Amino acid sequence: MENESFLSSTREDFSAAYIAIFQKEWPAWLAGIFMGVMALIIFMWQGPWGIAGGYKNWGQWFYYLVGITDAKPDTTPWLNTMSLTNIGLLSGAFISALLSKQFGIRGTSGREYTKGIIGGILMGTGAAFAGGCNVGGFYTALGMFSMGGYAMMIGLGVGANLGLRILLWEMEHLPAKPSAPPAAKTQAFNWTKVQPYIGGIFLLSFIALFYIYDVFDKTQLGGLLFFGLLIGIIMHRSRFCFSRAFRCPFMTGEAKMVQAVSISLMVYGLGSAVIKWNYLQPDMMGVYHPFWIGSLVGGIIFGTGMLLAGGCASSTLWRVGEGHTKLMVTLVAFALTNPMVNLFLKTSGLDPKLGTGTFLPKVVTWYLTAPVFLLILIIWILWARWNEKHDKFVLI
Repeated sequence: MENESFLSSTREDFSAAYIAIFQKEWPAWLAGIFMGVMALIIFMWQGPWGIAGGYKNWGQWFYYLVGITDAKPDTTPWLNTMSLTNIGLLSGAFISALLSKQFGIRGTSGREYTKGIIGGILMGTGAAFAGGCNVGGFYTALGMFSMGGYAMMIGLGVGANLGLRILLWEMEHLPAKPSAPPAAKTQAFNWTKVQPYIGGIFLLSFIALFYIYDVFDKTQLGGLLFFGLLIGIIMHRSRFCFSRAFRCPFMTGEAKMVQAVSISLMVYGLGSAVIKWNYLQPDMMGVYHPFWIGSLVGGIIFGTGMLLAGGCASSTLWRVGEGHTKLMVTLVAFALTNPMVNLFLKTSGLDPKLGTGTFLPKVVTWYLTAPVFLLILIIWILWARWNEKHDKFVLI
């Protein structure tokens, strides 16, 4: 070791860092902190983080390009803020999967694809009612102190319980048919070995994309693409999934993801309080969720759908990046459903009846906002921990 050269020492350190980042799974609580920080960066960079709006943009473009609608969407997917963070998230997970040698096209049964379609339809519908998905309607809504986030939080819990009951009924009454193991294939080329190199090329390409956006005076958009990429890496390496926070207490009793999401929200919400209270961003920014009917009903519909699909809006993106074909079907169903339901709610006159954006500080004052916000999250953690010990709400 005394004669170790600088290059060999550096190589050893890089190897250890690579193993820690791309071969070992990250702790959920650490990922939660990173997620909260990234959400705050996006808030300061452009505005509140959302995902459903990106799905909506993709669906609108599909309907326009195939001639179903005449209305041309306002922005292209590569200039739409939420679409860009979605593309970044999916790409970040894809790059992370390659660098960790975990990418692979994963097929499934026809029944699972059907559940993926139904789940995507329900999530697209629920996001339209709630004014956002599990990110925009729940996570960011709470972080922005929109009361609709609490209504959707309850709705997601009810929906997750209902969705799990449907899956349990399926297991009992429609057992899966045993399938023959796939025949062993001889691979002339070892795809796994080259995955990290391909991932590295894609990573450098996306970093270059940021500078290309900057050259065309679109620095803000390039930043959103890059921040989305970082979120995709964080979520993939930690298996961070909002749906697990609502599913696991009823399925296994595990409280780990509830704690991780709550910690993430504490970072996000307290940082947001500093930003809004100090007028660094408008205090009503991100407060538009229909409290309480739309958020609650949307949460129930969305929660049921995410259980059937096996992922929420954000985890659908990073699982697609990892190669899950069921979630690819879910993504398409979500994107095609959401703009249609949004249009229906507006043209039918139901939209204003679902509720309006309600700002927590205007209800309890700024002085009580942070204590109330923290108290609710702490109660959620304590409930999950108690349930983990005693299985009081576990359905299985």
